[in-house]
Amino acid sequence: MKHTVGPAVLLAISCAATGAQAQNLKPGLWEINSTMQSDSGEMEKSIADMQKQMAAMPPEQRQIMQEMMARQGVRMGSSGPGAIDIKVCMTREMVERNEIATPQGDCKNTYAPRSGNAMKMSFVCTDPPSSGQGQVNFLNPQAYTTKLTVNTRVNGKDEKVSMDGQAKWLASECGTIKPLGSVKK
Repeated sequence: MKHTVGPAVLLAISCAATGAQAQNLKPGLWEINSTMQSDSGEMEKSIADMQKQMAAMPPEQRQIMQEMMARQGVRMGSSGPGAIDIKVCMTREMVERNEIATPQGDCKNTYAPRSGNAMKMSFVCTDPPSSGQGQVNFLNPQAYTTKLTVNTRVNGKDEKVSMDGQAKWLASECGTIKPLGSVKK
């Protein structure tokens, strides 16, 4: 299966997710449902192609792939093209240290001071190459929303992707989802 969406998009989703978690949200397992729209439509096409490839697999093979993705906390969204759902684990210690975590890559995150229920953020990553900015809106200790603009490469071309996310706290225990690694600040 060709992976053209992968690291940059998942990195952006997690940057937004974990930035919010550092703001007095509950530690534990979170689910972030994100929808994306790219300028060219390539991102949505890539995700739709991945969904079609998964659907065409023999049931046993599809189950193995879904289980592998689930161990990483990733599920292709069921709400249509451009949808990805991820699960993120934040420990109490990570929240207390105000630690920002991402799944992979060499990134520098910048967070503006929280203003009311909102916090602006930006990031620049060298591996994978991408950058973006956005805003996190805190609804309560168990929910927040995000709006991001990400500059990345899709199928070898520069792409601007708009992402909207809704996050909800699921449980105090993370189960098989492991806490994400720390980002260099």
